[in-house]
Amino acid sequence: MLGLVLTINGCARGASLSAAPAPALAGPVLPAGVTVALIARGDSLFNTGACIRCHGPKGVGGENAPSLVAGPWLHHRGSYDEIIATVTAGVPRAELKDATRRFAMNPRGGPMKLSDDQVREVAAYVWSISREKR
Repeated sequence: MLGLVLTINGCARGASLSAAPAPALAGPVLPAGVTVALIARGDSLFNTGACIRCHGPKGVGGENAPSLVAGPWLHHRGSYDEIIATVTAGVPRAELKDATRRFAMNPRGGPMKLSDDQVREVAAYVWSISREKR
């Protein structure tokens, strides 16, 4: 009991106690402007639209496009802004780094004709699933 009184007394007088460090956040810090809701909308667009046909379900890769979850980036370093630029402009056939791929990546999801907001959503999703890429 006396120990408790001394502890409370010491705290009341502003005694300095070493505070435990704040726990680290789980997972990567989201890029500016990216939210969990943005990633979720991008997931829906990616996995129900043209993206899934080439990059496979959840971006694991397919016959016509590389994995977005593993392996090296082929056209940039994988920042959110670079992914936005790639989804917006696509990758012409002549610029493909992997000669085994037969088809270009169409701008804005090809037939999906993604709006600027939808491009950011798809890019947020791709960024979120690609954190293991090197």
